[in-house]
Amino acid sequence: MPAPEIQLPLPQSQSESTSEPGSGHQTEAEVLIVGAGFAGIYLLHKLRSNGFKCLVLEAGNNLGGTWNNNRYPGSRVDTDMPLYQLSIPEVWSTWTWTEKFPCRDELAQYFQHVDKVLNIRKDVLFDSKVVSARYLSDKSLWNVTTQSGARFASRFLLLATGFASKPYAPTWPGSGEFQGIICHSACWPSSGIELTGKRVAIIGTGATGVQMAQEVSRQASHLYVLQRTPNLCLPMRQRKLDYVEQAAARADLPRLFKHRLTTLSGYADSPLPRSIFSDGSKERRAYLESLWDEGGFKFWTANYHDVLVDAEANRIAYDFWAEKTRVRISDPEKRDLLAPVDPPHAWGCKRPCLETDYYEQLSKPHVSLVDVNKRPIVGFTRNGIQLADGAVCEVDVVILATGFDALTGSMLDMGLTATDGTQLPQKWSGGVGTYLGTTLAGYPNLFYVFAVHGPTASNGPSCIELQSDWIVDVMVKMRDDDIESVEPTAQAEAEWTELVHAVYQNTLVRDTRSWYDGSNVLNKRTEPLIFCGGFPMYRDLCYKALQDNWKGFDVCYIQKELICIDDLSRNAHTTQNVWYRHI
Repeated sequence: MPAPEIQLPLPQSQSESTSEPGSGHQTEAEVLIVGAGFAGIYLLHKLRSNGFKCLVLEAGNNLGGTWNNNRYPGSRVDTDMPLYQLSIPEVWSTWTWTEKFPCRDELAQYFQHVDKVLNIRKDVLFDSKVVSARYLSDKSLWNVTTQSGARFASRFLLLATGFASKPYAPTWPGSGEFQGIICHSACWPSSGIELTGKRVAIIGTGATGVQMAQEVSRQASHLYVLQRTPNLCLPMRQRKLDYVEQAAARADLPRLFKHRLTTLSGYADSPLPRSIFSDGSKERRAYLESLWDEGGFKFWTANYHDVLVDAEANRIAYDFWAEKTRVRISDPEKRDLLAPVDPPHAWGCKRPCLETDYYEQLSKPHVSLVDVNKRPIVGFTRNGIQLADGAVCEVDVVILATGFDALTGSMLDMGLTATDGTQLPQKWSGGVGTYLGTTLAGYPNLFYVFAVHGPTASNGPSCIELQSDWIVDVMVKMRDDDIESVEPTAQAEAEWTELVHAVYQNTLVRDTRSWYDGSNVLNKRTEPLIFCGGFPMYRDLCYKALQDNWKGFDVCYIQKELICIDDLSRNAHTTQNVWYRHI
């Protein structure tokens, strides 16, 4: 009998929500946007600016998306400022950050500032989780229903739920018998969980696990970190930012925001155009040292271009990383688990995490590091986590830092139904198919951002703005050209999916198990889920489709019918030409 799944409650928030209309009423909107994080807010702002009437449905009860949900200890952005923010001038010109890598609470304050400046909330319905959506071809409308039964109709449906909004928790026998607390990091209560003096286990060492381990190790009487794959972390080099420094830098922000859309992954840098082998050992060492000293993602985003495509070049980068990291770990056994001599996978082919003192904290005697490859978790007891060798990690609190059903999870949970009645899980049962990482065959006037088959393993705001700008351009062109709906063809979808796979196979990412291919989720189909060609290539392909007579799309024009109405006045001898939209 399969183990019962650990229940993941919806993340909590401290703000009041705007109530939905009653289930017997259908609300109409020109555009429905699902999600009120970075993507939903940016889309709403851009569409408002272009004269579209929008309504946003948000499953949570506050703005911020992932930054509303992920309030666990140590939660912090890993992209440095000023890169990780929206490029809307009236927002950034009136906001000052306090740190180079702000914490979750500061990001929550940022979203409140965005709301104050742009008045976002007036067009948002909170506590509105979408559970079904179907396009009605006879009416040219999307019919959308939320968990409460509220119904909505719209011409366009835009999904802005992001790539990591569905928490993933493996199932283990006995979880219901455990007498302590089990909590997924994405469901951390707003009231917090008391960890001081407690025995705590963190399952998982992705970005969340690393951030939590640094903080929880300072509070817990004993901490167990259960690791499957070591996180090849980079030094954050955190520092405070002052008002004078940021005020001086503001003049350059418009240029920076444009520039980040031209780099490979939406950061300030692209990989060095020359090979790692083109430099002598001394020059190479000096360059790698400069990247390391600067900190953040520099060692990842600005390294030699062949590090992520050539195994020998990658090994040089890994050996440098291991040399720098191993000396920080005092315990020999932990050293080999956290920074092994031989790489557990190609360096940089999983998104690295930034740390401040992760390795020093895990070196402490009250922290136990468990290699679940050799000592798998077999279940829970009343007192803790049962390992395969018979040992029990006796704890008071278990934190699941087990990540997300990334890139596809939230879309598969919405009850999206194609025009032929096929639901999205059925459509994707043989493999994910999309066009341009923003549209789906069988789903007219549906667009999504920052999810599957896009350049999503990148700086979030950059990717969101790149894709959202294109979507808004599509919608404006539809309006200008009297187009009722657009929908990608099955052939275009197949060709785009083939390209995503081909580009993926040209990198070392192909040999690495991660959320990039869905292998982090048990029984999920393993396949390339991100576009690895970079922002410039991606943007060119998207706009080529738009400019090349809607390449890859079936286009339905608004049917117009000319009616001549004789003026009934005896004194008039003219006719009127009346145009109307044919439905």
